Amino acid sequence: MKIHEYQAKRLFSRYGIQVPRGEVVFDEDEAVNIAELLMKQTGKSRVVLKAQVHAGGRGKAGGVKIADNLDDVRRYANAMFGSRLVTRQTGGEGTAITRLLVEEAIEIDKELYVSIVIDRSKKKLCIMSSTEGGMDIEEVAASQPEKLKKEWFEPLAGLLQFMARNITADLGLHGNVLHKSVRALRSLADLYIREDCSLVEVNPLVTTRAGEIVALDAKITFDDNAEFRHRFHGELVDKIDRESVEQKARELGFSYVSMDGNIGCCVNGAGLAMATMDIIKLKGGEPANFLDVGGGADADTVMKAFEIILSDPRVSVIFVNIFGGILRCDVVAEGIAKAVSQSGLNVPLVVRLAGTNAKEGKHILDSSGLKIFTAPDMDAGAQLAVEKAQVK
Repeated sequence: MKIHEYQAKRLFSRYGIQVPRGEVVFDEDEAVNIAELLMKQTGKSRVVLKAQVHAGGRGKAGGVKIADNLDDVRRYANAMFGSRLVTRQTGGEGTAITRLLVEEAIEIDKELYVSIVIDRSKKKLCIMSSTEGGMDIEEVAASQPEKLKKEWFEPLAGLLQFMARNITADLGLHGNVLHKSVRALRSLADLYIREDCSLVEVNPLVTTRAGEIVALDAKITFDDNAEFRHRFHGELVDKIDRESVEQKARELGFSYVSMDGNIGCCVNGAGLAMATMDIIKLKGGEPANFLDVGGGADADTVMKAFEIILSDPRVSVIFVNIFGGILRCDVVAEGIAKAVSQSGLNVPLVVRLAGTNAKEGKHILDSSGLKIFTAPDMDAGAQLAVEKAQVK
């Protein structure tokens, strides 16, 4: 589960990580009032307006504005509210801006990058850092990989003092700023572990001319599997900003992420769903979504899955890829046939079944009289789906 920058910064503050002063606002009058208050508190006329959307690359897309006076604040706020921010992470339709974070402008000395993720190959947590803060980290990793440093640590032990000092040394920090940075890094690691995060990212983490270390940005993603341990996490869900189709999928118990392609995917199991998207790309196609229906795939489940997938007008074909373990493929096939006949599906449907009673399931679909294209394996199914998607 992703949360907004302003929510992440509030959590940062709880863990002793310094952030700029600021408040979230929902209209231009609020923006002006908060900006005026910040100007009085700081003695400075400059503030920053930042669109609060679940997407990176906001600055390049016009989602971050520096205002030098209250007239600028009102003008920028008026233009941003209700507009749609388009970044490479939102797709062409963009995301509506419904709230802004208005915060003090910081006098920056250095911009750094820090993030914490799980490294499943090493079975440890990995803290990544770079002196190239403020840039897209993907660009840094691709063009200057030597500037992206990594340090691994055990979740039970946390980020130890000497590890944090190694990182700050790599970042070229010295003196009092180094000591403050060590504390900030260890606090970030503590937050990551205690709050059951899957991502904590600060880009940029800045040193100021006054010798402070400040999280100028904040990104947190929680592990949904640990939600039962953190009741307040549910209160942070933004049902307004989250795409309605993703919210509906969540309510139905599906794992769903919208993408930019035209091949709708209906799969059971997250690993198989990832592999399905990979093989579609390998065959020259573009997946329209990640959709894991979980362990159940009866007629009602399949119909709801189709409804979710087809809510995206770009979808021109659906690829159902099911592996039956405990789940029987003949039961899935009956559900698919019933769902197709009842829903009046108007796009090609490619189905690959493997596992328990796969032969019986394929027979049910082939003899149904419905326009369903079955495939003997995943490779053939993906190829067929890509071909059908290319037919105008």
